[in-house]
Amino acid sequence: ELGWPESVPYLDRPLSPLEFYREWVSPNKPCIIRNAISHWPALKKWTSAYLREVVGPKVVSVAVTPNGYADAVFQDRFVMPEERQMPFMDFLDIVEKKVTSSNVFYVQKQCSNLTEEFPELVNDVQPDIPWMTEALGKKPDAVNFWLGESAAVTSLHKDHYENLYCVVSGEKYFLLHPPSDRPFIPYELYQPATYQVSEDGSFEIVDEKTADKVPWIPLDPLSPNLELYPEYAQAQPLQCTVKAGEMLYLPSLWFHHVQQSHGCIAVNYWYDMEYDLKFSYYQLLDGLTKAVKTL
Repeated sequence: ELGWPESVPYLDRPLSPLEFYREWVSPNKPCIIRNAISHWPALKKWTSAYLREVVGPKVVSVAVTPNGYADAVFQDRFVMPEERQMPFMDFLDIVEKKVTSSNVFYVQKQCSNLTEEFPELVNDVQPDIPWMTEALGKKPDAVNFWLGESAAVTSLHKDHYENLYCVVSGEKYFLLHPPSDRPFIPYELYQPATYQVSEDGSFEIVDEKTADKVPWIPLDPLSPNLELYPEYAQAQPLQCTVKAGEMLYLPSLWFHHVQQSHGCIAVNYWYDMEYDLKFSYYQLLDGLTKAVKTL
């Protein structure tokens, strides 16, 4: 009834800034855009050999977990990954299976790590997406670089950003929910904790005792426990695959769960959302959902 598509539509090219804002940003609808990054040198240059040569021995931040789930609910905790500092070439050895590890490694630090940790690669892409910058009247808050194993999974969550997610190599698999599905998506408060490596090399979960509890979604949308969360049966997920050379426009406040092919490389641009009527609608929906659960 709200006009959400039954599948994520494709555009064959980027639109003008005004058209894109009017047809996609304002109505808060996702789309996959072809030929938006076809001019990027990265599409041809970012081989493993090139990345080794350009970044190679540089020490970077890598998220390490025993199970592939970083920033996710596990054992009644909101568990964050171990953030390991390691030479990028050592990380590539693990991704390429030249070195075996029982753990899961993922370059996924979301602090504009492309510009902060990988400035050598910025000229192979773009510092921003010009038509989106013009449409929104602002530069991106962050530009992030993603590279990891297929076992690395991003748990279901939402962001307060207009997100342009660009796949350079491999594929990303998104499961999406519109903001209107909020009444069917469970949230709980969890004690935050972090994976830490013990002396024998195994992981232990250590509570962040001074931190406030974190609201997070405990449900796995790929295998939902409908006995525990029966409301989720009414939700209507969209699934899409974003292939190399394609860009997903993921609107603000859309819930998303993400998987990837092994060694997939992506760059995303986070533009701060407008806290306008769409945000007010979501806040109302969120408030009503919480109020109904207390009855």
